[in-house]
Amino acid sequence: MTAFNLPLQDLIPLLLASGAWLTAGAAIGVLYFLALRWNVQIFATGRSVLLAVALQFARFAVMAGLLTIVALEFGALPLLAATGGILMARTMLLRWGAPP
Repeated sequence: MTAFNLPLQDLIPLLLASGAWLTAGAAIGVLYFLALRWNVQIFATGRSVLLAVALQFARFAVMAGLLTIVALEFGALPLLAATGGILMARTMLLRWGAPP
């Protein structure tokens, strides 16, 4: 079995970068899920169906585009960290919006 030894001077910038990507993913996730909440309200109130569908496609396109850029330009670790941030934002907003 191969040992994985990473010197501390290489580990600290990696952890800081991962934290930054986690924070960026959380910000993206908050915006995404707040837009989802707005989208559900539009569907539920029966306002403009065209607006709701356009918002739905815009949410998907922006999320897919941002994650694709992160993956292609920065690699797998930033993609995983950003995705983790999105999932953290989802959990936070679900708990915040849940009835007591």
